[in-house]
Parts: sequence; structure tokens; C-alpha cells
Amino acid sequence: MAVVLTTARAFATCDAAKKVLEDAGHEIRIVTPDKPLKAEELIPLVKDIDALIAGLDFITSDVINAAANLKIIARNGVGYDRVDLIAAKKNNIVVTVTPGTNSLSVCELAFSFITGLARKIHVMDTSVCSGSWKREDGVELSGKTIAIFGTGSIGRNLAIRCSAFGMKVIAYDLYPNVELQEKYGVTYYDSMTPLFELADFISLHLPATEQTRGMINQENISKMKKGVYIINTARGDLINNDDLYDALTSGYVGGVGLDTFTEEPFTDSRFFNHKNVILTPHTGAFTQDAIVKTLVMAAQDVVRVLNGNKPLHSVNQ
Repeated sequence: MAVVLTTARAFATCDAAKKVLEDAGHEIRIVTPDKPLKAEELIPLVKDIDALIAGLDFITSDVINAAANLKIIARNGVGYDRVDLIAAKKNNIVVTVTPGTNSLSVCELAFSFITGLARKIHVMDTSVCSGSWKREDGVELSGKTIAIFGTGSIGRNLAIRCSAFGMKVIAYDLYPNVELQEKYGVTYYDSMTPLFELADFISLHLPATEQTRGMINQENISKMKKGVYIINTARGDLINNDDLYDALTSGYVGGVGLDTFTEEPFTDSRFFNHKNVILTPHTGAFTQDAIVKTLVMAAQDVVRVLNGNKPLHSVNQ
């Protein structure tokens, strides 16, 4: 029997994922933090575990070195920038992700930001509830151009939905999707600059890398159309908050929908109660459907590795 620690907050209520581990005869230790655990909080929890099903915790080399029996870190999601892959490989620890399981949920939240900002739904909801009954003039999506940065599973699904609403879809990705080009008329560009210049809406679906961190900054905002809407359901590090706030305040950026932030919980009160801002607490993948699919896939890879088999979704092998 192996010991499996879970720090993914939803695991406690996911009977399907529990069953995968229990049927394999493993002991489950459930921790339900209200925010991602820092290294110093994780270290005392990992000393005798064999597997970790992790949320957005900071799994540094110190955490990995403290876990002498650890064989697999199964990320409950697709991002792994908070896992020290070098230390994991050095210690023969497999790191896995759960691709595709939450793509529709994140995509649908991104699309909700698009429609919500376009019609200023959040503003009129406040108006009605306060008794002022003030209407806001929104914009139609049909005929507008959306720039999608990153057309992996989430970006691909968003492109299909935007196309169905009559939007012109342009995209940037190192590996253009032929289906999107041929079936949905998506136009790819080799650089980001044309997307900044042409878009009425921008939706970010890229990882945080040396090339993409802070890509929404004063220089690139200056290339955009006045009134552009910016949506980020990817990584908070893609945005320079000071530059974005300045553009919002001046009216150059028409509105933003943010689900991910540089620091979480997000405490930059400048963005709170701003008429042109919608904020959600990193909830893109947080639907009943995605939670079950994601946790079950993570648990299944844990069982594979603990049984001496290769995982299906490793990022460091």
C-alpha cells in the first residue's frame, strides 16, 4: 500500500477519483487548503508520501528533496510552471498533467467574459439591483475580430465558438491548427504584432515563458485598437498589471476579464469595482464536469506509476 497525498481542493468531494486510488489499495491523505500551498507548508506534509496529486502548489526543489519516497507528482490541470522539473527528474520523480479534461470549462468561461464585456452584463446587473435601471450600450460580436493567442485545446474550442457567432478569428501559435484554418477560416500570423493591431477582442491561452511573461504591456497595448477587450484565463504573469490599469483608466482598453493573476488571491484593489472589469477567482476549470474528469485522470496516472507502469501524460520523461 502506498501513501497518496492530495492537495487539490476538490478532491475531498470527488468520489470517482477516490475510488480509483482505493480500488488500487492505496492510502489517501486529503488536505484542502484555501489557497495554493507554499514550499514551507508542503515540506512537512510530503516526508513519507509515495505520490502527490497537486493543485497550484509551489513544488520547489526543497519540497522534492524532502520527499524521499515520492515517485509521482500528478498535477490537477495542465500547468506545471510551479513544479521544479529539473529537481523532479534528478530524483526520478514523474510529473504528469491532465490534458484536455478542463478545456471546455476554461473555454466557456473565456467566452462568457467575451459576451459579458460586450454587453456590459455585470454593470447592468449592478444597476438593476441598486434600483437605478440604467441601460448600457454594448457591441455585437458578429463582424468583430478576436485574436486568440495559443490554439491548443482551449484556444481551439474558443475559436470554434467565436466563429459560430460570426466573429473573424485570427491566431498566433507556434504550431498552427490546420482544421481551424480549413474548416473555420482562422487566419494565423507568424508574429504577435498583427494580432495586437487588428483585434477587437484578445484572449490569452499561452503558458508563461520567458517570451510571453508581461506580453500585455504598455508597448503592446499601444499597438492595439482603442476600446479593445482583453481576456486572460491562462496565466497571470502574461499581464503587466500597472500597464493594464493605466490603459483601463485612460479608456484606451475597453474592458478586461481576468481569471488568473500574478498573485492569488488577487488583492490589487485598483481593479475592484471598476466598471470595465470582470474578475473571477481562478475558476476556469472549476465545473462539476471538469473536476471529475481531471481528478480521475490524475489518479489513474498515479496508479500506473505506483504499479511500475509508464504514465499517459508525463511532462518530464
